[in-house]
Amino acid sequence: MIRYPAPLRPGDRIGVTSPSSGVDERFRPRLEFVLADLAQRGYEVTVGECMDGSGIVSAPAEQRAAELTAMLTDPGIGAVVPPWGGELAVDLVERLDYAKIAESGPAWLVGYSDISTLLLAVTTRTGVATLHGQNLMHTPTRRPDGILHYLDALQAEPGEVLEQRGSTHHKGPGFYNIIGQPDLVDPDLDQPGSWRLLDPGAGPVRATGRLIGGCVETIVSLAGTPYGDVRRFAEEHAPEGLIVYVEMCEHAALDAAREMYSLRLAGWFDHANAILVGRTDAPAAGSFTQDDAVRLAFGDLDIPVILDVDCGHVAPELALVNGALAEIVVDGSDQRILQTLS
Repeated sequence: MIRYPAPLRPGDRIGVTSPSSGVDERFRPRLEFVLADLAQRGYEVTVGECMDGSGIVSAPAEQRAAELTAMLTDPGIGAVVPPWGGELAVDLVERLDYAKIAESGPAWLVGYSDISTLLLAVTTRTGVATLHGQNLMHTPTRRPDGILHYLDALQAEPGEVLEQRGSTHHKGPGFYNIIGQPDLVDPDLDQPGSWRLLDPGAGPVRATGRLIGGCVETIVSLAGTPYGDVRRFAEEHAPEGLIVYVEMCEHAALDAAREMYSLRLAGWFDHANAILVGRTDAPAAGSFTQDDAVRLAFGDLDIPVILDVDCGHVAPELALVNGALAEIVVDGSDQRILQTLS
């Protein structure tokens, strides 16, 4: 039902392009450090032309879409890993050649934040798996025990099971200082915390389903469109049901509530067996918290809702394969997600 790109191996080629924001001069030393790290790991790298960081996007939409499609369908490229997200990847979703992508046996597409807009569109339109995880600029950053590096996840064989655990620590608010420290590798996970249940009395939780989701602020623009039809994706590709993951980058709680409810109205949770909500540093709206936003959107759905999952803008980031058959376990300190590439 789901097709998986070929496993990535050292010696394979990785394509780097910026479908949303490019890389301005302040971040070029970090980019060079990252590319050197990939070479040291044994990968070849092709850097595209759509990398300019002087504006909101790296190039005109037609050029970005053409370069991304070309890289995804190039038989010599095993994975396409953008530097990071941005703001306006939505202008690519109607310009990608999904038929060509589906027919080519495409490369893996990797990323999160605004890149999840494209991951969602590719997987729901083609049935080809994509990877929601760290972005290119995080490549040298060490992963804590129990969290897979995206490169390790991409090496999995068909049928293989990827097991990850909830992290016991996460990063405090704010981005890494990769301008002042372009060779940063220490994730500095100094804040304790673990997964929580929206309804603490609902545990223990053990649910299965195919994974799909992304960053709420960006994917909400696809709800109710042919590029984010999660209800149809479930009907065509997930007879087991879904595990839907969502995460909020920065929108305050009232905006978050409206956006998550919009996903609900678009049928995103009609086939859901569980909902994973990423840990967030996004603010409250007065006394209305991010937990309140989740409770308003999902609290009466009679399915387990798991909070503070490591799947968003707060490091560390789980490697989640859109389309993979997953099992989520939350039983006290036993907090795991298992993904089967089948």
